[in-house]
Amino acid sequence: MEIYLDNCATTKVCPEAVEAAMKAMAEDYGNPSSLHRMGLRAERLLTGTRKAAAALLGCDYGCIYLTGGATDSNNIAIQGAVRARARMGKTVVTTTVEHPSVAETVTALEKGGYTVKRVAPRPDGQFAPEDFLEAVDGDTVLLSMMMVNNELGTILPYEKVVPALKKRFPDLIVHIDGVQGFTKLPFLPEKLGVDLFSFSGHKLYAPKGVGGLYIRKGLRVLPVEYGGGQEKAIRPGTEAVPAIAGMGAALQMVKEHRAAIMQNYRERNGQLRLLLKDIPGAVINSPENGCPHILNFSFPGIPSEVMLHALEERGVYVSSGSACSKGALSGVLKAFHLPDERVRSALRVSFSRETTAEEIDAFAEALREVTGHLSAVVNG
Repeated sequence: MEIYLDNCATTKVCPEAVEAAMKAMAEDYGNPSSLHRMGLRAERLLTGTRKAAAALLGCDYGCIYLTGGATDSNNIAIQGAVRARARMGKTVVTTTVEHPSVAETVTALEKGGYTVKRVAPRPDGQFAPEDFLEAVDGDTVLLSMMMVNNELGTILPYEKVVPALKKRFPDLIVHIDGVQGFTKLPFLPEKLGVDLFSFSGHKLYAPKGVGGLYIRKGLRVLPVEYGGGQEKAIRPGTEAVPAIAGMGAALQMVKEHRAAIMQNYRERNGQLRLLLKDIPGAVINSPENGCPHILNFSFPGIPSEVMLHALEERGVYVSSGSACSKGALSGVLKAFHLPDERVRSALRVSFSRETTAEEIDAFAEALREVTGHLSAVVNG
């Protein structure tokens, strides 16, 4: 039996998304920019996906821009917003635990002359809202922060930070990277005061290569690349209609079954936490109040990569951190003030809507066998 527990890296495409993508490839294969009937049919698929995303975000579907994924969305949001406000400020505020698609984009701005302030977690691993309020000033053009940390599941305090900052600095642009939080936590950008919101399809049971960006109505964002004017010239290039159709179907599926999906996340998370208490050496890194689809833990003294491959031999697939880090020691976990020995041995488990109690029991048994064997080897 194969047990896949790396759903933060990517999810299995749901049947509804597969069917929609196949239909788009086989039947509705026109170019959405074409003026004939086939083009119109393809354009309707794009509109359907915008409406599916907008229904989850409580916004007008015209605010949804279709992109190639979250990295695409984050770059457009950050670079496009900052460039549009170049004369209004030269400071960007973010955090020390962002995904590379945000962290590296902000670093590029820093190299170009912007001042970047990076808010860090407190020693207890939690973010304090007042630290964001202190970091932002009248020269700040953009605040970019993630909704949920992709390695620990920590929920950042955006619900307290954004309204407070918007009250003090109404012209501040706020961007939220919602990749790990979208559909898992309630989120209404207009009510909260968020200007830009990024999300990814393949984290939500849709195909890879598609994502979305909410842009507040009336907000000026400059393109970061140029072409045929698609997506109101914000993200030019012929749209990937099959992947987009798949994302629309996946978002609709999640909307219809969200309560059951979230209940499964909570049950599997709680189940694994209890099982880990009975496995010698296990230390849980994720906070109790984190997003329930993620659970990070360590077996200090046993390197993550060794554990990962030992589990893989038993048909179990987990992660040693963000998939984008390709196994490198996590700077994010260090930023959360975890000791080096726990960082070196950290494993991330991320649950799916299909993860079963039997799979978690089998995973825990595999952990017990692997850690017992490896501890004996490490200890000679």
